[in-house]
Amino acid sequence: MLWLKALHLIFMVTWFAGLFYLPRLYVYHAMSDDEISNQRFKVMERKLYFGIMTPGMLLTLAFGVWMLADYAWSLYSAAGWLHLKLGLLVLMVVYHLFCGKWLLDFKHDRNRRSHVYYRWMNEIPVIFLIAIIWLAVLKPF
Repeated sequence: MLWLKALHLIFMVTWFAGLFYLPRLYVYHAMSDDEISNQRFKVMERKLYFGIMTPGMLLTLAFGVWMLADYAWSLYSAAGWLHLKLGLLVLMVVYHLFCGKWLLDFKHDRNRRSHVYYRWMNEIPVIFLIAIIWLAVLKPF
């Protein structure tokens, strides 16, 4: 089952790479003021969201559910850390969907947020990463 864990981690890293980079693209996109940059950012954001982030998310979830079904739920279903980790995962999926909503706002030229907003939003995945890794590795409760 270690290969399942390895695949889960590989796609989690892929997903997080997108979660870290896409809001940074939104920072630069919100600061851009010429049409060439605007169009370039739209292409980059779309390819990152649909080509890397979303497949990374889906495969992370698929291998995670597989591990839960195969062995982890029977071992850890009573453990509070697992429930908290799963709750954080749900919130991370919600954050991912917000990234998709922002993508549509930029795509249709209706972004109303400043680059500062996206700078702050860019920090949220750091919190998820630290908390989820801490819970999965240390299994504190």
